[in-house]
Amino acid sequence: MTLPETMRAVEIRKPGGPEALRPTERPVPRPGPGQVLIRVAYAGVNRPDALQRAGAYDPPPGASDLPGLEAAGEVAAVGPGVTRWAEGDAVTALLPGGGYAEYALTHQDHALRLPEAMTPDRAAALPETFFTVWSNVFMRGRLRAGETFLLHGGTSGIGTTAIQLAHAFGVRVFATAGTAEKCAACTGLGAARAINYRDEDFVAALADDGRLVQIAFLSGPEASLNFAQIMVRRLTVTGSTLRPQSDLAKARITAELERAVWPLLDAGRVAPVMDSEYALEDAAQAHARMESSAHIGKIVLKVG
Repeated sequence: MTLPETMRAVEIRKPGGPEALRPTERPVPRPGPGQVLIRVAYAGVNRPDALQRAGAYDPPPGASDLPGLEAAGEVAAVGPGVTRWAEGDAVTALLPGGGYAEYALTHQDHALRLPEAMTPDRAAALPETFFTVWSNVFMRGRLRAGETFLLHGGTSGIGTTAIQLAHAFGVRVFATAGTAEKCAACTGLGAARAINYRDEDFVAALADDGRLVQIAFLSGPEASLNFAQIMVRRLTVTGSTLRPQSDLAKARITAELERAVWPLLDAGRVAPVMDSEYALEDAAQAHARMESSAHIGKIVLKVG
């Protein structure tokens, strides 16, 4: 298949607010060893995109400077050594960057087939949140059936995913959110109780042997910590960011999702919660929507 020389994209002209996102034209990238080039149908919008736009989250070495960490579409070309995919395969994929464009590169082991009967707009909302939740809550946090899980920000893309997955695996879920509507959305997804943090309190401390998994923050990265309590009560405090991890680490998460989570998506037991859709050229509006915190679930950009 002959590839075009240029593509539509959205770039960050300079660090700033949503207005820093501007439509542009870029050369179509070519896949290197072990890479696949995806013709993007839809791209997901995530908080790390806004951090990058603000100048606070640089792409890893060798990654595109364009924002966008997840996309769904079809394989347009494969690089040397690629065995998992062929041209024309429908995929959704975790990206190191570059999703806000008509074509994007990723490692062959970071792509997954579209779940059965799932459209590309919904599939584009899967990778960033499902990779993040599975790796942090289940792999790093070791959440198991029969346990109790308190989740903050229950109606974000991460939150709606975590509620559904934890509920599906037999966990009792409590979630916090900022409005009655958002609390209702949390219970509708499987939370046993949703707490409006503006009106009522929630348990602020971990139980003995509890685990605290930190995956994001909106009010600054620093807090006071009493190490005596951690030691006496045998607490675990952990967390991670996804983008800087190695290709091998991300491939291991891909394999875990394929094994444990994709059958749930195929069966319709878990599904992405969709908030809104914007044209690629309207990425600034999508960012404004996300940063307003009014959304429930995922925001996507229609590209192809």
